[in-house]
Amino acid sequence: MRLVILSAVATVTFGLGSTAQAFCGFYVARADTALYNQASQVVLVRDDNRTVITMANDFQGDTKDFAIVIPVPTFIERGQIHVAERALIDHLDAYTAPRLVEYRDPDPCVRYETLEQRASGQALPRSAADMSAAARKLNVTIEATYTVGEYDILLLSATQSSGLLEWLNDNGYRMPRGAERVVDSYLRQDMHFFVARVNLEEQARRGYANLRPLQVAYESPRFMLPIRLGTVNARGPQELFIYALTRSGRVETTNYRTVRLPSDAEVPEYVAGEFGDFYRAMFARQTDRENGRAVFLEYAWDMAWCDPCAAEPLSAGELRRLGVFWTANDAAGTPAAGIAPQAQDVFVTRLHVRYDQAHFPEDLMLQETGDRSNFQGRYVIRRPYSGATRCDASAYRAAVRERQEKEAHTLAVLTGWELDDIRAHIPFVATGSGDDRERRPWWQRLWN
Repeated sequence: MRLVILSAVATVTFGLGSTAQAFCGFYVARADTALYNQASQVVLVRDDNRTVITMANDFQGDTKDFAIVIPVPTFIERGQIHVAERALIDHLDAYTAPRLVEYRDPDPCVRYETLEQRASGQALPRSAADMSAAARKLNVTIEATYTVGEYDILLLSATQSSGLLEWLNDNGYRMPRGAERVVDSYLRQDMHFFVARVNLEEQARRGYANLRPLQVAYESPRFMLPIRLGTVNARGPQELFIYALTRSGRVETTNYRTVRLPSDAEVPEYVAGEFGDFYRAMFARQTDRENGRAVFLEYAWDMAWCDPCAAEPLSAGELRRLGVFWTANDAAGTPAAGIAPQAQDVFVTRLHVRYDQAHFPEDLMLQETGDRSNFQGRYVIRRPYSGATRCDASAYRAAVRERQEKEAHTLAVLTGWELDDIRAHIPFVATGSGDDRERRPWWQRLWN
């Protein structure tokens, strides 16, 4: 069985509204989690001490080989566990993803005014009584057993990490080597262990081909995301995306630097066809500059609107199903009588971290802030005017040429790509002089 140790526990959720009208260009691409293989995603809904966490596992393979072990700060009852829809996280990912936007230069000969805004996965072989007896011998307590959707779930506590690890391994939950020290630190904090495995019969009965996200609701003053178990036996750095939904404002880490990604940078036109490569290179470059120890802010916005929208804001019903419990909606997500749908009070924060054991020896400690200022990872291409001109456009073309050179330098700084390689991809315009109507392509001269 391959054990999936999902690195996450804690915080926040929400969104809804109308599209802003101030944006002058248009959205052309986004950097969603599909750019990364096996990226873990966690939605944290938090208000006061109450948390709803939705965990999208990145498991690939036969579901009989799936199991998950997550430290949680408190006892979890059956009613606090739910199975969610993957589409909810996909929508939230699309809505908050860094995006590429495009502007087109107008005819330089037309005067205008413009306003810009800027191992073994079989069912446990023992009966519940046998499991409990074996657990007690190892000072492990099975506090609760649940079946939720297609998952069989145990809630465990223990006095010693060695006994807990032995019991988990004996029962098919194969923990990685080196986990004892990390598990022991969680036990010293009086944390419990949420353990889930797929119930194959229930999955077949329900007809689900893929695993759905698990949701857990609990109350605790601890606002944290445990990631250390996921680093014990990992093959290289891992990607984690956190979508935090709160009433108050932006969420940040307190024990690591939270850094805004470079944004609003103007890049060459050809990046439109290579946005995924650009974003991966840019993110790696920024991670290196922070010595691999930073958590990056990719998006922070009031979910009632967006500018530009890479996807529509989540509806009240979708937010409710993600766990936003403070909105004025009934359980079905229908606005309460007299309450406008857009009057939701939810702020979304998207954090992206690339972590490993060497650079992230501690779990992520989080805090809500009152900062509701908007931020998005946004990258801009500006396409030169390519139509017919009926004036001396040489000054315009010289300005475009200067702009293109600046864009090339910006791209080199953001990504570390070679400047000459970048220049080779740019069709630099000629500066020219005088009336350039005869410099137009022959097919434009033919009919205009």
